[in-house]
Amino acid sequence: MSAARLVDTHCHLVLPEMAGDIPQVMERARRAGVTSVVVPGVDVETSRRAVDLAEATPGVYAAVGLHPHYAEAWSARARMELKALCASPRVVAIGEIGLDYYRNLAPADAQRQAFRSQLELASEVGRPVIVHSREAMGDILAALEGWLATSPGEGSRPIGVLHAYAAGPDEARRAIELGLMLGVAGPITYPKADRLRQIVAGVPLSSLVVETDAPYMTPAPYRGRRNEPAHVALVAAGLATARSRDPGDVAAATSSNAARLFGWMDEHTNHNLL
Repeated sequence: MSAARLVDTHCHLVLPEMAGDIPQVMERARRAGVTSVVVPGVDVETSRRAVDLAEATPGVYAAVGLHPHYAEAWSARARMELKALCASPRVVAIGEIGLDYYRNLAPADAQRQAFRSQLELASEVGRPVIVHSREAMGDILAALEGWLATSPGEGSRPIGVLHAYAAGPDEARRAIELGLMLGVAGPITYPKADRLRQIVAGVPLSSLVVETDAPYMTPAPYRGRRNEPAHVALVAAGLATARSRDPGDVAAATSSNAARLFGWMDEHTNHNLL
């Protein structure tokens, strides 16, 4: 097993592509040094399954929320069900929430309404947010600024993470100033991702976490195959190369950042490690 401890801050273990061999997936993650994973829901049903998995599996934590693709399903009932799921101590965030103007699988107005409402839910239940943004960073940051104006965070604790960050350096600085972390995923390993590598090399390491987004965004050299949490080690190595840092140092720093983001004591005292 790798001596470096790693946290995969975003993997969709409850999607059909992953659900058939979770024990084997988790064993490979353990061998790669992965100590904890966060499993976001994309709708009410997957949020419920994420909580069930987290409650049954050491080292697994859940986030609950409606992805922007499913924004038209947002309702008072959906809100009530997601809030009820937050009674579980294994729920560490509201997510995956946000805006997606690239695929536009839900009307933009419905996406914005669901996003605002789930930000309010996050304040109500005292959880950070896991934010999806695709071709929507301006509206994402504006919504977050409006949210913070009425619901300030808890001092030094991050308010959330921009999942699979892919915007520019100015947006990165603005997000960090708001109290967000940036999620670094598989594309950091792609040969043509020089711009992304420059961006993540130019922000504080204390503002970065690593993720797989499994089963999607598989890093090199496995691109084209199903992704899984064990591959977060490749993401961390890619981030270390971009920053000219030792991979073990980057693994330790991003794991500590994840602990701060999700409210764990720290990665060494977490009694629920794999």
